[in-house]
Amino acid sequence: MKKTFSVKNFLSNNAIILLILLLMIFTALRQSETFLTFENARNLLINVAPRFILACGVSGCLITKGTDLSAGRQAGLAACLSAMMLQDITYAARMWPGFPDLPWPVILVMVIAIMAVFGAINGCVIAFLKVPPFIATLGMQTIVYGLCQIITKNQPLGGYKESYRDVAKNSLGPVPILVVFAIVIGIFMWFLYNKTRHGKYMYAIGGNESAAQVAGVNVAASLIRIYILASVMYALAGFLMGAKAGGASTATGFGYELEAIAACTIGGVSANGGVGKVSGILVGVLVFEVLKICLQFLGIDPAYTYIAQGLVIIVAVALDLRKYLAKK
Repeated sequence: MKKTFSVKNFLSNNAIILLILLLMIFTALRQSETFLTFENARNLLINVAPRFILACGVSGCLITKGTDLSAGRQAGLAACLSAMMLQDITYAARMWPGFPDLPWPVILVMVIAIMAVFGAINGCVIAFLKVPPFIATLGMQTIVYGLCQIITKNQPLGGYKESYRDVAKNSLGPVPILVVFAIVIGIFMWFLYNKTRHGKYMYAIGGNESAAQVAGVNVAASLIRIYILASVMYALAGFLMGAKAGGASTATGFGYELEAIAACTIGGVSANGGVGKVSGILVGVLVFEVLKICLQFLGIDPAYTYIAQGLVIIVAVALDLRKYLAKK
C-alpha cells in the first residue's frame, strides 16, 4: 500500500516531465533521422543556456515567496545595451558613433553593473516600502520597457563586432561557449544556494520570514542581494541572447519571465517559498525547450506552441499548489 502511494505521488509530482518524455519518444519515432542528431542536441543546449541563466535569477525571488515579472524586459534591455556598445565601428547605422571600441568582456561587466541598479531598486522597494513583489516588478517591467524604447528609438540593432558574434558561434572543444557560461553559472548558483550563508538565509526567509527575522537574519539586506543577483543573471542572459540572435530590439526577451517562472515551478521551485534546487531549474527549462522543438519537428503550427506553453504553465502552478496544500 505504501509503495502504491509512493508511485502515485511520483507520477503526480512529475506529470509534466513524464508527458514531455513521451512526446520526445513519439517525435523520435516519427522523425528519427532529423530529431536524434548531434546538431539538434547542440541547438537545444544553445537555446537552453540563456534561458537557464535567466531562470536561475528568477529562482531566488520565488524561493523567498516573491517573483520578478521584469526579468524578460531586463534581459531585453541588457541585449540592447550590449548591441549598442558592441556594434562594429565601421557599421554605417551605428547607434552610438562616438562610443569607444572596447572588448566584449568589458562591455559585459558594464551591462551587468547597469542592470544591477534595477535589481537594487526592486529589492529596496520590496524590502523597505513593503510593496508586494508582483506589483513592484510589474512596475519595473514597464519602466524598463519604456527606457529600452527611448535609448533604442525603437530601432532594431545589428552590425555586431565579429568578436561578439563569436561568443555564440565558437566552442570550447565540443562544448559551445554559451553552454560553458550556463555550466559555470549552474555551478556557482548551486554553491551559493547550498554552501553559503546567503543560501541558508534565502531558504529561511522563504520558509518563514518572521521566524528568520527573529533568528537574526537581516531580511531586508538578503532580499536586496537576491534581486540584485537576479538582475545580474538577466544581464548575462540578455548579453548571450543578443550574441546568439545576431541582433536585438525592444521585443527581445518578451515573455521570457513567464517561461522562467514556469520552468522553475516545473523543476520543483515552489512559488510558496522555501523550496528549490538548481538541478530542478535546469530540468524545467529543458522541458520547455524540448516541448517547442518537438512541436516544431512534428510540423505543428507555431501558434499552437503558445497554447501548449500556456497549458504547461497552468498545470505546473496547479501541481505546485496541490503539493503545498497537501503538506499543510
